[in-house]
Amino acid sequence: MNDFNSQQDPLKKDQEPEKDNRDDSEKSSGNGIQPQISPIAAAFIGLIGGFILYQIVGGVITLLIFGMNLDSAPVNSIRLMTMAGQILFILLPALLFSKWFYIDISSVIRTRVPSWKEFVLFGIGIIILTPLLQYFITVQNYLIDIWAANSHFVNSIKSALDSLNDLVEKTYGNLLSANNAYEAILVVAVVAVVPAICEETMFRGFIQKSFELKIKPVWAALITAIFFGIYHFNPYGMIPLIILGFYFGFAAYMSNSILVPMSLHFTNNFIAIMVYFLAGNEDLIKSTPTSDIDLNSALLMIILLTLIMTGLLITIKKYYSKQIIT
Repeated sequence: MNDFNSQQDPLKKDQEPEKDNRDDSEKSSGNGIQPQISPIAAAFIGLIGGFILYQIVGGVITLLIFGMNLDSAPVNSIRLMTMAGQILFILLPALLFSKWFYIDISSVIRTRVPSWKEFVLFGIGIIILTPLLQYFITVQNYLIDIWAANSHFVNSIKSALDSLNDLVEKTYGNLLSANNAYEAILVVAVVAVVPAICEETMFRGFIQKSFELKIKPVWAALITAIFFGIYHFNPYGMIPLIILGFYFGFAAYMSNSILVPMSLHFTNNFIAIMVYFLAGNEDLIKSTPTSDIDLNSALLMIILLTLIMTGLLITIKKYYSKQIIT
């Protein structure tokens, strides 16, 4: 696949006026942007700058405020600090970089408002991807367990990954735990609402759009998704995060709207929160390897769900092709 849409680019501007009934924001993508620096350089400034600001500067500020023993810090204060960090060190830089490097923020961030049909089409994808990626993690971790048992080298790597994974799980466990309605609302805000807005504005808005100005959209989305997966520091969940990020990128490009990947990101995280609240399912945040699985059933479900997902992607591409030619 050379592009997300091999038949016709849904974001091109050179369609005949009487055959192109999309709005102006949809038709301006890419063509009306005038980069002040190399778009590739701008993308990496976003990646590196966002990482340094959020992970390093934000981490240092957190330690200065709460001290080295974060376990003893008030969890709601940590939640508020996390939200503030996302807004100040991810969302704000994405908007500033877009203004400084491209002038036209709306075209870079993709501020078009999509139709409800677009939200529904892409939303179905999240419903399919959620169990698909869970089955993938199950098989992946099963194989890791086997490799580690038969290789000292792999086992040493697994031990290091387990330590990082334990830290990630502990962090998410603290963020998701709620004792009352106020904390539940705060959890939804810090885990679902704010990340959906801030991370999508930076990754699928500024960074992916910057890459799109120089390379094919499919590669722009994939590169952005890889960094998106690395950014989350989840060793066993990295590949699923990359797949999820790639789908968000596909949605951003096809719809030419940041609101679609924002809605997908929110839905994915919100479903996870609700399952955790209602079922108290610690397995939801637990991704360490286990050998207690039915491998054949898991593989069969992966194949089946992949075929269904492929059918949905084809349907989405046909939908946007029809929007161009009608």
